[in-house]
Amino acid sequence: MTRIYNKTSELDKRRTLRKSQTDVEALLWEKLRARQLDGHKFKRQFGIGPYVVDFFCVEKKLAIELDGAAHFTKEGAAYDKEREAAIGSLDIAFIRFTDAEVLKNLDGVVEKIRRKLQETR
Repeated sequence: MTRIYNKTSELDKRRTLRKSQTDVEALLWEKLRARQLDGHKFKRQFGIGPYVVDFFCVEKKLAIELDGAAHFTKEGAAYDKEREAAIGSLDIAFIRFTDAEVLKNLDGVVEKIRRKLQETR
C-alpha cells in the first residue's frame, strides 16, 4: 500500500517549513496547538501525498491553508486549485484563509475552523 501521509521522502521539506513558519502561521498555531480548539489535535506542515498543508486535523480530515502573497499570482492560484482538488479527492475537507484575515480577525478565523470541524464527520 502506498503511503499518503507524511512521506519520509518529504521529511526535510516539512521540517524546514516548520522552522521557517510565517508570523501569521505562528499566530494561528498558538490557537490550534495542544488541543486548545475543542480538544481537536492539529499538526502543522503536514504531508498529504506530494503536498504539504499548513495545518491538519487527522481525526476530522480537515486541512487548513493560509494564503500569503504568493497565492495571489496567476501561477499560485493555478497551483492551489490543482493541489486542493488532489487533496479533496482523498476525502479531505479544505478551508483557506488569507494572511490578512488572520491578522485582522483571528477570533473569527478560529470560530470558522470550529464550525467546519463540527460540520466534518
